[in-house]
Amino acid sequence: MKQVNLFDICTPKQWKTIPATLFTQSGFPVYGANGKIGFYSEYNHLTPTLMITCRGATCGSLNISEPQSYITGNAMALDDLDENIDLKYLYYYFNVRGFSDVISGSAQPQITREGLSKVFVPILPIELQLQISNRLDQADTLRQKRKQAINLLDEYLKSVFLEMFGDPVTNPKKWNKKSLRDIGEIITGNTPSRADKSNYSDSFIEWIKTDNIVEGKIYLTHANEYLSEAGFKKARFVTSGAVLIACIAGSVESIGRVALADRKVSFNQQINAIQPNDKVNSVYLYWLFRITKSYIQEQATRGMKKILTKGEFEKIEMIIPPIDLQNKFAGIVQDTESLKQKMLKQSDELDNQFQALMQKHFNPN
Repeated sequence: MKQVNLFDICTPKQWKTIPATLFTQSGFPVYGANGKIGFYSEYNHLTPTLMITCRGATCGSLNISEPQSYITGNAMALDDLDENIDLKYLYYYFNVRGFSDVISGSAQPQITREGLSKVFVPILPIELQLQISNRLDQADTLRQKRKQAINLLDEYLKSVFLEMFGDPVTNPKKWNKKSLRDIGEIITGNTPSRADKSNYSDSFIEWIKTDNIVEGKIYLTHANEYLSEAGFKKARFVTSGAVLIACIAGSVESIGRVALADRKVSFNQQINAIQPNDKVNSVYLYWLFRITKSYIQEQATRGMKKILTKGEFEKIEMIIPPIDLQNKFAGIVQDTESLKQKMLKQSDELDNQFQALMQKHFNPN
C-alpha cells in the first residue's frame, strides 16, 4: 500500500481564534478544541472539513465540521484535501493511527505543523477508500442508534416520573413536602488523614469520590481508592440503598449529581448522603434528585468553590408522595434498568466490533 506524506494530500492550517464574547445565539457553527462550541456571523469553511485538536487536554481528537462553519485556532484544519482522498477514509484512519507520536509539550500538549509533517497516510484507490468508509459508516450508524435508544430510556423514565408525580418544584399535584432531614439520616463524608498511610489499603472498603457519581448512571461506579480497617473506623459510611449527592465542586454544573449505593461504601467530604427511612423509596429519591438537579444547584454558594453545605442541604424540601406510588414507580425503573443493562452490553459489543473493523482495515498486522 502506498504511503504519502500528509502535506502531499492536504494543507494543515490554523485559523484565527474567535473570542467567546463574539459568539452569537445563532449563525454558522464554530469548531474548536472540543468540537462545536458556539455560533458566529461568518464562516471560513464552505464544505465539511476534517480537523485535529492541536492544543490542551483533548489534543489529537478528531472532528468533521458541518458545511459553512468556522474552525478556530485550537484545531488544525486539513484544508485543500486532494480530490482522490475520501474525507471519511482519512477520519477513520486517524482514529486508528492516533497522534501520540507527534504531540509535543507536557504542561501544554500541542500538535504543530512541523509535527504533522512527519505523518504518512496509506493511500488506496478512491473506490476502495469509499468502500471502507461506507462499511465503517454503516457499523458506526448501528452503534450510534443503540446509544440513542439507551438515552431514550432515561427520557422515558423522566416522562413517567412527571406524569405520576408532576413537577417536584412547582408541585401541581399538591403532594406533602418534607425537609431532607425528615426523610432519612443525612451524612457528610470525610477524609481520614493521608499522613497516616495505615488509613488506606487495597481492598477493605471503597472510598467514594464525586467522580464515582456519573451523570445518567443509577449506581455508583467502583472506587479506585480503598480505606483500611483502621481508616474505616475514622470514616463515614452508608449501606445499600443510600443516595449520594455531589455537594462540593469546582463548577455549579457538577453540584447535584446523584447515584445510588448498591453496597456499603465510605465517601469523602464533597458528598452528602441520605440513608432513607421507610417512608421513602431509594429509587424514587434518586430520580427525584435527577429531576430537580437545577433546583438543588440553586441552593449552592456562588463563590469560586461551589458548596452546598450539610446545613443548607438538609433544609431543602421535597415532595413525598405515598410510598405505594413511589414503589410503583421504582418497579417501572427496575424493569427499564434491566432492559438498559442488556442494551448497554449490546452497545459495548457493537463498539468492540466497530474498533475491530477499523483495525482490520487500517492495521492488518
